[in-house]
Amino acid sequence: MHKILIVEDDEVIAREIKNRIEAWGCRARCVSDFCNIMGEFCEFDPQLVLLDIYLPFFDGYHWCSEIRKVSKVPIIFLSSASDNMNIIMAVNMGGDDFISKPFDMDVLTAKVQAMLRRAYDFSGRSDLIEHKGAVLNTADASLTYKDKRLELSKNEYRILHILMENKGSVISRDTLMARLWETDCFIDDNTLSVNMARLRKKLEEAGLHNFIATKKGIGYILNP
Repeated sequence: MHKILIVEDDEVIAREIKNRIEAWGCRARCVSDFCNIMGEFCEFDPQLVLLDIYLPFFDGYHWCSEIRKVSKVPIIFLSSASDNMNIIMAVNMGGDDFISKPFDMDVLTAKVQAMLRRAYDFSGRSDLIEHKGAVLNTADASLTYKDKRLELSKNEYRILHILMENKGSVISRDTLMARLWETDCFIDDNTLSVNMARLRKKLEEAGLHNFIATKKGIGYILNP
């Protein structure tokens, strides 16, 4: 089931869009905190975003740019500002389509369905994993936190991926080494310790303090 995030401050329009989307089998969420759109985006992890231009605090162009720092999720702009300059700006900021207000709900539905087919018929899954504001993009093996993009080595990325996809669970050192040994790199106990130390240092330098906790004699877990 695809998830669609609706970033629209007109409650009547947002609710109408949500009802229509859910009627044809998708999950939908309307943003409630317009100061924390990225937080809601990462928490909901949508497959498509419907984004108004004129919003409280920051406009849709700003939020499109922020989303593009961590994700390639399709973004469709919705706006009454449908002059050529705004349409060009929307595309240049990373938007995939533009629907002018007022719009017909059948047109919106058709465009959303077509966009989802093009984007997910062959992949069908999200590439983002989020924890404490850090966003791991498995499509390009990158980690982003507060506009900072961390460069990870192959093993650092794999360790972090295993821990983030198992949030809330302790992962033993033996499990980590077994998973990494499936790759083309030899991993022994000392190699794992070195990679873990380097990864923790990078996370600390980026502001992610105590991101990974050690369970003595057992393994590692992401701090809640």
